[in-house]
Amino acid sequence: MFQKDQWIVYGSTGVCRVAQIGPLKELSGADPDTLYYTLEPLCGTDIIYVPVDTQAFMRPVITRQQALDLIDRIPTLHEDHYKAGNRRLLTDQYQASLRSHSCEELAELIAFIYHKQQRTLERGRRLSETDQRYRKRAEELLHGEFSIALDIPLEEVQPYIAKRLQKS
Repeated sequence: MFQKDQWIVYGSTGVCRVAQIGPLKELSGADPDTLYYTLEPLCGTDIIYVPVDTQAFMRPVITRQQALDLIDRIPTLHEDHYKAGNRRLLTDQYQASLRSHSCEELAELIAFIYHKQQRTLERGRRLSETDQRYRKRAEELLHGEFSIALDIPLEEVQPYIAKRLQKS
């Protein structure tokens, strides 16, 4: 069970703070004998109520050291598992990476699309809307987790990563 004020990753929402744990007295129709997490997403203003015993994906945010180790490994990440014969298969692979809830998979997805963008620009073309959308979502999820793990504001994550990679 998670603790009050703990930061967790919740399903496709991403990073959330556990604001409360307990029954939902103020919500009509809620079982008074069921414990709920009241989650506040890092990005957005919605409040999420989820039973403590849910089957939905939840895990603690990675540690500072895990975040630093992953950032240091970014230049060596393998992007070759995103090879597909057509756009539909590639989109399925992108979706699977997002559903994996793995920071490493998200970083690999971002790296793949970044390199794809570089190759596309060299040919005088633009990156597809699909690629842009998946990269943006992967960055939102990964950077949200890095923000909490590294204890820095969300808008400083990208510059932090770039600066750390320049040093190595």
